[in-house]
Amino acid sequence: MNAMVSRRRDGLKTLLLAAALGVAALGAPAHAAPVKGGTISVATIGEPPTLDPMASTADLVGIISQHIYETLYTFDAKWNVTPLLAQALPTVSADGLTVTIPIRTDVSFHDGSKMTVDDVIASLQRWTTTASRGKATAPLLKAIEAADDHTVRITLTQPYAPLTALLAMNNAAAAIMPKSKIAPTITEYIGTGPYMVKARVPDQYLQLVRFPGYKSRGGQPDGYGGAREQNLDEIRFVPVPNANTRLESAVAGQYDYVDSIAVESAGKLKSGQSQAVLLKPFGWPRLVMNTKQGIMSNLKMRQAVQMALNEEDMLAAAFGSTDYYTVDGAMYPKGYPWYTDRGTQAYNKGDAEGAKKLIAAAGIPDRAIRILTSQQYEFHYKMALVAAEYLKQAGFKVDMQVVDWATLTQRRQDPALWDIFITHSPFLPEPALIDFPSKNSPGWWDTPRRNQVLDAFNRATSQDERVKLWGDVQQAIFDEVPFIKVGDFNAVAAKSPALQGVTPAPWPYFWNAWKAPK
Repeated sequence: MNAMVSRRRDGLKTLLLAAALGVAALGAPAHAAPVKGGTISVATIGEPPTLDPMASTADLVGIISQHIYETLYTFDAKWNVTPLLAQALPTVSADGLTVTIPIRTDVSFHDGSKMTVDDVIASLQRWTTTASRGKATAPLLKAIEAADDHTVRITLTQPYAPLTALLAMNNAAAAIMPKSKIAPTITEYIGTGPYMVKARVPDQYLQLVRFPGYKSRGGQPDGYGGAREQNLDEIRFVPVPNANTRLESAVAGQYDYVDSIAVESAGKLKSGQSQAVLLKPFGWPRLVMNTKQGIMSNLKMRQAVQMALNEEDMLAAAFGSTDYYTVDGAMYPKGYPWYTDRGTQAYNKGDAEGAKKLIAAAGIPDRAIRILTSQQYEFHYKMALVAAEYLKQAGFKVDMQVVDWATLTQRRQDPALWDIFITHSPFLPEPALIDFPSKNSPGWWDTPRRNQVLDAFNRATSQDERVKLWGDVQQAIFDEVPFIKVGDFNAVAAKSPALQGVTPAPWPYFWNAWKAPK
């Protein structure tokens, strides 16, 4: 296994480590002459629950919609915020309350209309009422208005360090769309991105084609930033919800790119028609608690779940080899500026007797826990199976509800339908980008302690102060258990040898990609 991983790592030298941030960098694609034209097929983990980029934090939505829609800012290869639809980085007043953003004047939407400051303002206003990240930001916004015909001015009620990074995210995204198309429910998917929607056949494919009016930024590709070249004529996203089917299709070379390969099965790619794509470190799976309603709204019950679980066994079941996971309770691994061990004494206990005492202290006769999970992410399901056994040992009655990913993302919006659901996130350069801080995200963590520590963290203006205050946030997470981090893991995808210009990334993107001639 180690030799296999070593060979894959040797073949992925474009995956660098961003020393400044301590996160996986988005390296430059291989230096070869791009070929224009052609179609690629991309196998995804399932059908996206929506194509509205504001309406979901699901990675699948972000992966697809980032080709259609764009944001004012995005992230470069070292995870620094960089302009996309904005002309430049924002100017922030000395008191931190006024953020001024110049917008580009050369951008068109897919319907042929020119992007104006009014479109940007209307889009940002919709973001504050529709997207979980926008809703979390809304109480801090005093006004979003035009400073002039090409400049947006955002006035804050208090300094808010994460704002620019939030405007750069590609899920629950502050995507810019025509003011005339904005509605509570989006029915026409009109953006500024390099590709536009041509056809959608549910459960079969989503067809994106090159947008002839696209205007790329200048320079070289730089992570999600820089130049976005439209080499491909067409990108087809095909839902393949079964993990084994995705693996076998990758081995057979059925698709040009296959997302989310089970890491323990990655060795099968050696003898197949596809190459492994490894992203290390990728992210962290977690169990999200329903703090709003039901059995998990009781703090003692959440602490009992935390006490009962053995995260090391969950990781071993999900990923097989320690080449692919690390047992680590900290929200960020060592090497990241946000790393702290505050609160981690409560991690990986596997203490059934201690959990039983907490259950008794809760005084709640109901012991039934509904765990919502999906086999489309096979590692989610395997972790759920192990978690269920440990919870049963502690005295819980476990109701495993296994659904497709689209259904899970819908059900988790209703607090009456679940107690725990399993998800995962990439490691992100800014903690405020993780969806858990939002009171509006499923889980609905909203306590005086949460508000105190996050408000202090977000008000801090210096990086040193923010790093210190992040320790207080992590301690509050372990004390109040809005979710339970399982550990750190690496991600594996697969691609055809003919597919060039694809950089390993948390949300794979296919502008700048091309197919080499046979």
